[in-house]
Amino acid sequence: MARLTKKRKEAVAKLEKDKVYSVQEASALIKEITNTKFDASVDLAVRLGVDPRKANQMVRGVVSLPHGTGKDVKVLALVTPDKEAEAKEAGADYVGLQEYLDKIKGGWTDVDVIITMPSVMGKLGPLGRVLGPRGLMPNPKTGTVTMDIAKAVTEVKAGKIDFKVDKTGIVHAAIGKASFSADKIAGNANELLTTLMKLKPTAAKGVYVKSIYMSSTMSPSIAVDTKIG
Repeated sequence: MARLTKKRKEAVAKLEKDKVYSVQEASALIKEITNTKFDASVDLAVRLGVDPRKANQMVRGVVSLPHGTGKDVKVLALVTPDKEAEAKEAGADYVGLQEYLDKIKGGWTDVDVIITMPSVMGKLGPLGRVLGPRGLMPNPKTGTVTMDIAKAVTEVKAGKIDFKVDKTGIVHAAIGKASFSADKIAGNANELLTTLMKLKPTAAKGVYVKSIYMSSTMSPSIAVDTKIG
C-alpha cells in the first residue's frame, strides 16, 4: 500500500471515522483538509439507486450553481455569421463555424462547452466520435442547441453545469473551488442535490440517494448525509 504523505495523514486525521456530515459541515471541513498549492476543485459524487442502462431510469439535467463554478469556462459558439456578434458580446471565447468544424475534425477540443443552433447540428453529426466521448456534443435538453445563443453563453459562463448519471449509477459534478467560503460551497451543493431530487425517475425503486461524498482535488472524501432538504 502506498505510504500516506504527512499532509494526507493530517487531512485524514481531521475526519471522524464512520461519521456522516451535513452539507454545511462537509463544506467547512473540505476547506480544512485541502492542502494543494493551487485552488483545488470541489466535487460531489452522488450514488443513486437507479439502473442507468434502462432509459426510464436515466438521470441527467442541468443546474445553475448560485455561486458559479469558480472555473473560467471556455465556450465555443458554432454559429452562422448572423449570430457571431451576439455570441461574442455574450462572452464566447471562440466564435465561428467551418474553421472550428475543421479544427475539431483534426482532433482539437480545447473547450469546456460547445453551444450551437439547430441549423448547424447536422454538421456536428460526423464529429460525434470526437465530441461524444469528451461530453462536448451540444444537446437541446441541456440548452446548448438553441436560437438564443447569448442567453446560453451567459448561463454557462455564470455557472450552469450539466450532469448525468454514469454507468455505475453515480453523478459526478464540480461544485466550486476550495477558495470559496463554506457557505458558497454548501449553497452550490444544495442546489445540485435539490435538482437531483426533482429528477427522481418514477421507475426507480427503493432508496434513491444511496450515498453522497464531497472531495477536492487530492483530498480524502467526506461522507455527506443523504437526507436532502
